[in-house]
Amino acid sequence: MNAPRAMFALEDAALIGELFGASDLGRLRDLVRLDPHVVTRADPRVPRAAARIEILITGWGAPHLDGPALDHWPELRAVFHAAGSVKRVVSPALWERGIRVSSSAAANALPVAEYTLSMILLSAKRALHTADAFRRGQDMAAAQPRGRFGAYGITVGIVGASRIGRRVIELLRPFDITPVLYDPSLSATEAADLGAPLMSLDGLLRVSDIVSLHAPSLPETRRMIGAPQLAAMRDGATLINTARGDLVDTDALLAELAHGRLAAVLDVTDPEPLPPGHPLFTAPGVTLTPHIAGSLGNELSRVGHQTVDEIARYVSRGSLAFEIHRRDLATIA
Repeated sequence: MNAPRAMFALEDAALIGELFGASDLGRLRDLVRLDPHVVTRADPRVPRAAARIEILITGWGAPHLDGPALDHWPELRAVFHAAGSVKRVVSPALWERGIRVSSSAAANALPVAEYTLSMILLSAKRALHTADAFRRGQDMAAAQPRGRFGAYGITVGIVGASRIGRRVIELLRPFDITPVLYDPSLSATEAADLGAPLMSLDGLLRVSDIVSLHAPSLPETRRMIGAPQLAAMRDGATLINTARGDLVDTDALLAELAHGRLAAVLDVTDPEPLPPGHPLFTAPGVTLTPHIAGSLGNELSRVGHQTVDEIARYVSRGSLAFEIHRRDLATIA
């Protein structure tokens, strides 16, 4: 049987080398007939060769695959997304035409969970703000934190049993930390099986020393953490957001930060990116990182490796381990 023809469509051709090392590119070329043309944001033209392409390998910056775009790929049978969320790439037209979709979101979830774990531990120790105070004041005694701090015996609230949320719960197991979970799609038994008791959102916010957000951005989750929810959080608690910026009411969070009652670690914001001079840059008690929790640097190789494994599974057996169905769009990030 002839190997299926494949093509890349993503932000920039240079991203291919970051995602796929020499070994994985070699494996990929053994599995498919890889077209040399790469559809990029800078050069979005689709060549005539696309008419024979059966497999499209997408990544960050890929074109939106709606009906008119798919007309360029009439033989397309499967899309393999070597990135996180597929939402900006896919459209109902894919499933209407019987095109299967696979995502490497599971591989991308791992560094986000690792980032979250590190921020939970650093926040519990108040290390981030202590380091900043020590650097500015250069006084060891004055910079040391006071009161209740440290990871021993704390409660961490996980909002959303996504791949990332579940992985964070797993990573917390070796520590003397109690995770609790809010996810309206789960039963109490399912949550217990994950290792975290299920709670209401209000209940979770009231008992948690640290709250970490891992819910998708949906109409019903927009600003789910608003003024009433922030007010429910314990004095001195920390909010961590690695999910989507619009889960949090930024103005309400700024008000709490200004009073010094809460702290926050934000890898995503609303708006994103933050414009120069935005109040979050100077708000007390906030740590901002520029959307680095997901796969970057050598972590991209994990995403590429999983993508090649998935293509191998599809070519050899016609199956997909990480298939995305149309119904999944209502719940995934």
